[in-house]
Amino acid sequence: MGTLVEPVLLLLLWQGVWALDIPLEVRQPPTIIKQSMKEHIVDPKDTMVIECEAKGNPHPIFSWRRNGKYYNVARDPQASMRRRSGTLDIYAWNNPEQYEAEYQCIASNEYGSAYSNKIILRLYRAPVWPREILEPVVISAGLPLVLSCDPPPGPPKPETYWMSSCSYARPFNWPIQTAFPTMQPVRQDRRVSMGVNGDLYFSNVLFNDSATDYCCNARFPYKNVIQQKMPVVVKVLTTRTVAEAAPTWLSPTGSSSSILVLQGEELLLECIAAGVPTPHITWTKDGDALVVRSPMKVKNFNKMIQIPKATFDDAGEYSCSATNKIGYIEHTITVRVKAAPFWLEKPANLVLAPEENGHLVCRSDGVPRPTISWFIDGEPIETATPQPNRQVSGDTLTLRSVTAANNGVYQCNASNEYGYLLANAFVNVLHAIPRILGPRNELFKVIEGSNTFLDCRYFGSPVPELRWSKYGQGNLEGNRFKIHSNGTLEIKRIRVEDQGTYLCIVSNVAGRDESQVRVEVKEPTLIVTRPQSMKVIRGTDVRFECSVKADVTTPVTTTWMKGKKPVTLSWRISLDESNLVISNVNRGDEGNYTCVIKSELDQKSASARLMVMDRPEPPTNLELSDPYERSVRLSWVPGDSNHNPITDYLVQYDDDDWLPGKWRNLSLYPGNLNSVILHLTPFTYYEFRVIAINEIGMSRPSRPSKRFQSSGAPPDIIPKNLKGVGTWRNNMEISWEPLTYREWNGPHLKYLVWWKRKDSREDWRNATTKWLKYYIYDADTFTPYELKVQAVNDFGLGPESPVVIGYSGEDRPLTAPLNLRVSDIESTQVTVHWDPVTRNTIMGELKEYKVYYWRDSSQLRWLWVNRAMKSKAFPENDLEPSGVLTGLIPYSNYKMYIVVANNRYEGPASNNIHFSTPEGVPSAPGSFRIQQRHLDSIYVGWDMPPEPNGIITGYSLKYQTVNATRGEELQVEEFPPNVTSFSVRRYDRYTRYRFSVAARTRIGIGEWHTEESPHYTTEIYAQDQVDISTQGWFIGIMCAVALIVLILLIVCFIKRSRGGKYPVREKKDISLEPVDDKDQEGSFDYRSLERIARVSTLPYPRREEERGLQRGQPSMEAMMKRSDSDDSLVDYGEGGEIQFNEDGSFIGQYTGTRRDVRELDFGGGLELHSPMNTIYSLA
Repeated sequence: MGTLVEPVLLLLLWQGVWALDIPLEVRQPPTIIKQSMKEHIVDPKDTMVIECEAKGNPHPIFSWRRNGKYYNVARDPQASMRRRSGTLDIYAWNNPEQYEAEYQCIASNEYGSAYSNKIILRLYRAPVWPREILEPVVISAGLPLVLSCDPPPGPPKPETYWMSSCSYARPFNWPIQTAFPTMQPVRQDRRVSMGVNGDLYFSNVLFNDSATDYCCNARFPYKNVIQQKMPVVVKVLTTRTVAEAAPTWLSPTGSSSSILVLQGEELLLECIAAGVPTPHITWTKDGDALVVRSPMKVKNFNKMIQIPKATFDDAGEYSCSATNKIGYIEHTITVRVKAAPFWLEKPANLVLAPEENGHLVCRSDGVPRPTISWFIDGEPIETATPQPNRQVSGDTLTLRSVTAANNGVYQCNASNEYGYLLANAFVNVLHAIPRILGPRNELFKVIEGSNTFLDCRYFGSPVPELRWSKYGQGNLEGNRFKIHSNGTLEIKRIRVEDQGTYLCIVSNVAGRDESQVRVEVKEPTLIVTRPQSMKVIRGTDVRFECSVKADVTTPVTTTWMKGKKPVTLSWRISLDESNLVISNVNRGDEGNYTCVIKSELDQKSASARLMVMDRPEPPTNLELSDPYERSVRLSWVPGDSNHNPITDYLVQYDDDDWLPGKWRNLSLYPGNLNSVILHLTPFTYYEFRVIAINEIGMSRPSRPSKRFQSSGAPPDIIPKNLKGVGTWRNNMEISWEPLTYREWNGPHLKYLVWWKRKDSREDWRNATTKWLKYYIYDADTFTPYELKVQAVNDFGLGPESPVVIGYSGEDRPLTAPLNLRVSDIESTQVTVHWDPVTRNTIMGELKEYKVYYWRDSSQLRWLWVNRAMKSKAFPENDLEPSGVLTGLIPYSNYKMYIVVANNRYEGPASNNIHFSTPEGVPSAPGSFRIQQRHLDSIYVGWDMPPEPNGIITGYSLKYQTVNATRGEELQVEEFPPNVTSFSVRRYDRYTRYRFSVAARTRIGIGEWHTEESPHYTTEIYAQDQVDISTQGWFIGIMCAVALIVLILLIVCFIKRSRGGKYPVREKKDISLEPVDDKDQEGSFDYRSLERIARVSTLPYPRREEERGLQRGQPSMEAMMKRSDSDDSLVDYGEGGEIQFNEDGSFIGQYTGTRRDVRELDFGGGLELHSPMNTIYSLA
């Protein structure tokens, strides 16, 4: 069965000389294999266990000594020993302190007794600090201060550290505005530090030291328990000026001291000094400058030297000096190094055949030199049974021609005043046949070129002779072959030809034994392509390559490790053969990746580091220090740069008391800084945060700093926009823009206003106000004053503003401008002139001259005009002021007057003057309309322009087709002033026109009005016009209607000839409801025909209706004649087709546009329609 080379082979080789293993089946004295430490600390609440394990043949019997006397475990109800073991279990239900003692375990059989170390059992006691209330420490600024810790002693010795802000209540002097902080370590520096004994030292106290309380904390490593001492509050008095002081020693005191340290223990040298300014500490050794070499460290701002393991070279005189500008002191510390005993050569077990010789060596050293004592089975060798073949010479015990009487366990004790060493070594005299220990006939597969170890552990007495051979021929020794004393054969840099079977033979006078080992040599596994370290940006893809070459008969497996854990494959992390592919890398993918190639014989690996560049991590531990009224120092701990250097730090602040969270940028600083001075606004609450920036982007913001308020200062800003304006004739209002709250710089902002008359010798007068206006009364009208203003708060006065000139109030001007006149009269504008008024009559600052004018009438007497008044202001320009009035209407009569105005009032009006504007061009004609009279003609009409601007001399009409395919020329028609309509024939029903019409006077043609004719018909409409007259049903309906009308007329004549009574409807207007033409008696009301006649006249203008009434009602014969004729009611209607609703009434009287008879065109362009054609058009 093949096996791999066991790691124990290497261990055997490293041990060099190997003592023979004695199989446990061979009789032998006891050997202690496990025991508790010399200083054994236990918790009495748990089972107290003292370990003691041993082996031997026969199996040892265990017993205990306590404080040097036999301890009867069986009779102690609170203790017991474990089966086949010496381990002691002590339950200590009652009085556990009685078990604090010195214990020693004894393992014995018939061949001897082995002794353990003397184990001192100590009980762990829960650390308890007295719950005392510490009075506040009151001290003046500048004096030194020591806050004692005095932790519970242990065991074991606790670790101490100091914390601040550890009270459950707010300290008495904590600012109310500031958020209460959480407990945090006391920041140590050259001034404040913790001593070796756990006390907190202040070289000199500052006022800021009273901003928090202090508490000492102790950590006990046995149970990992932390205990906190009651907090102490420091109150610093600042009633006097801090005086400078020369250095004095706080720890150690005096000019010299000494320290004794044992070799291998930690050495701590400390020098802490008081003084103002804080002293600097320097060190020397034996008169020379201290050379700091590893593992020595200088810590605590040069106040302490730490040597983790002291050696004899560390002994000497160390001098520390404290210096400030006031003085210098020095302290010398003498270091002495002693050593507890330590082994140089420890005695080893001896297995001897009868009559052989042997010796035990117990060699140790220490300072002072240890004393060596020998014991046999726990009994001093001096009092033991003497044996002639045993001799003790110092640290060596010699045995000659041994016999069974020399069997036993020998103890060697090396001790001095600082400790002791105890070792057990047995002597076993026996006669044993050689035997090979361990498995036989093994198969070893090894890698070519490696060092191979073939194990052949053996035992025998006397010590057998060992020989190695290949295939049982010759001896293997020398060159690449080496046989170790433990029987192992080492083959260096094994080759393929070394493959084969090896034979191990052991023999002595009592017999012989052998074992064979078969060796196969394989080609080594090689990594051909090794993964390469990479530095990539987050989000990219990464590929680690790892290709191998191995023996063809040896299968290999590829495993990828990240750190010490296998890589977990996922959709993002996959294997491509033996290569590792990572897609879309993130910060979590960063680390060391190792390609592990395993075979049954060897394992090869190659590693590469993946560094993912990303935005930096946010800074941490923001701290504020050195506060002043306009600045503070901000420090922080830089976050991880994520493999891309930090180029900048962006400091942001939030100073909004009411809406927190509105962060604004303050400053940008270089990336190599982590402490900056921030320039602030006084008397403002601030919170700060820092953002780190590299080439990839910005980090997340850091946690905000503590809330901080800068101290107050006088205002910096001058109130802006200072002005003085009179609001009444004898006062002046002084006003300015307020300072924003951020510009106050302190509480209770007010404004100090200064004023005096300009060019006067009077003193400045002032007043303080919290408002934004101040009024001066009893001032002369429009008098200049010099003004200035400054802001003031509780911290002082701000800068004064520049002097500005303000004027008191204005009064109404006394006179009006004279000699108002016009010139350069044009149709739409005129130039106005006037004489200026004198300055002293304006009663204020001249603002403007204002002309008021209105259109009184038109030169066309029949034209109604709007007489609304208008005005136009003209600033003062020169000694002969003038201005141009624009926007006048031509051919009109105007009136105007002028006034002078200051900033408050207008003066009296001047006399009115009259002027008339000449003719101009007219505006566009009004009420332009386009109508369809026939399918093949279009009617165009318009009204006179709303503003003729003169006498109308005619109209011009331009028209041209819009949608025709042939390009007709633009047609122009000229009309006299009394013609306002025109008809044009269309080429077909789809032809559209664009019309433009304008009026003209003798000055010229006016504004054009342009409009296009609408779509009057479609294909469906045109088809209906042709087909409906040929339909039989339509012809039948028309005949039936004519017959009904004829019958009604006949009935009407009959009723009238009989003289019947006819009911009359007394209504002024035609009802929209259907009217029944028969009264209740069944007679016909002839007034229905009259209503028909009236309906046709409703669209007429009122004066035409009255004119028709003067002509009288038409006779019945005339109506009958009209109904029988071809004339249509269209002649008196809208001028187009009249539509009928379902009950036969006219719709046009309610929906049509009213038209004047004068608008009808009786020329050739208008056709009279027959009733039949009208009905066709309505169908």
